[in-house]
Amino acid sequence: MKLSDFDYNLPQELIAQFPAKVRDGSRLLLLRGDNAETRHYKFNQLCMLLNKGDLLVLNDTKVTNARLIGKRAGFQGKIEVLLIGKLNDNIYTCLAKPARRFKDGTKLIFDDGRLEAEVLSSEGDFKRIRFNTDGDLSIILDEIGQVPLPPYIKREPEKQDKQRYQTVYANNKGAVAAPTAGLHFTEGLLSKIRTRGIEIAYITLHVSYATFKPVTEDEISRHKMHKEYFEISKPTADKINNAKESGRRVIAVGTTTCRALESAAIACNVPPDLVQTGVIRNTKEWTDLFICPGYSFKVVDSLLTNFHFPRTTLLMLVSAFCGKDNLIKAYNEAIEKRYRFYSYGDAMLII
Repeated sequence: MKLSDFDYNLPQELIAQFPAKVRDGSRLLLLRGDNAETRHYKFNQLCMLLNKGDLLVLNDTKVTNARLIGKRAGFQGKIEVLLIGKLNDNIYTCLAKPARRFKDGTKLIFDDGRLEAEVLSSEGDFKRIRFNTDGDLSIILDEIGQVPLPPYIKREPEKQDKQRYQTVYANNKGAVAAPTAGLHFTEGLLSKIRTRGIEIAYITLHVSYATFKPVTEDEISRHKMHKEYFEISKPTADKINNAKESGRRVIAVGTTTCRALESAAIACNVPPDLVQTGVIRNTKEWTDLFICPGYSFKVVDSLLTNFHFPRTTLLMLVSAFCGKDNLIKAYNEAIEKRYRFYSYGDAMLII
């Protein structure tokens, strides 16, 4: 399939720049993948769309304040660094802008000298940067770093973003972007879900640059995903296996959860005859699984997700789940009804 197959026209004003006033006050589009039927709800009505015995799987990764604003030693111009992944000790792979200012050996200063760093080398879009500190860098980032809002949110981070660009169940720090389908949940809604006999389980997938990397290949089968780290505990694996064995639905909250579950079924040394049933094992792995149309889902039965950018691997994953034509039809209806799109936007449930 071609990259142009995954395009659609979105009015810029529908790109949500702020979260909804209350988390579960977002809109929710229900899409039935078998016949492309759509219905419209509020997110706080999610319970009425789930069945007793369903297993809802959420990604409990926690977003770090990975965006640093500073300057080059001896210069006044502002520079920006986004920490993507830890290599060793205090050396990180980073995105930096303006990239031309980050020559090898350049000294960087953040927060008036609270944190200093040095550019070690460059590789494509990335910089290897060593942060010079004897303390815990994660603690320093909590104090002086900013929330790494996506580039299509055209404003500086505000105080509310530290709370709202984080799920209420975020637990394991390590992501540079939020698993946005989970942003709609409140503690009250999760409690209501449990009360109705719907099971909840958690996995961890640390959202990384794979979320931001554009697809540049015209033939999408040539696209290579960046790796992302994920963990699935034994209690969660047991819940998933029990649900599959008893014919209950496994509902992935977000594309990150979907990738983790499908990757576990493929990569956990499960015998081939069991992979097809969705049986998984507890694991700690890196995944570069690229899910696009033609993929056969092994674990996930339903998908709860936000609306995604054109020409992205996220849109391709959802297209694989419900069919590209069905998805684009639903997107066009959402546009017509003025749904809010992307990270702080509304959601859709595909069953």
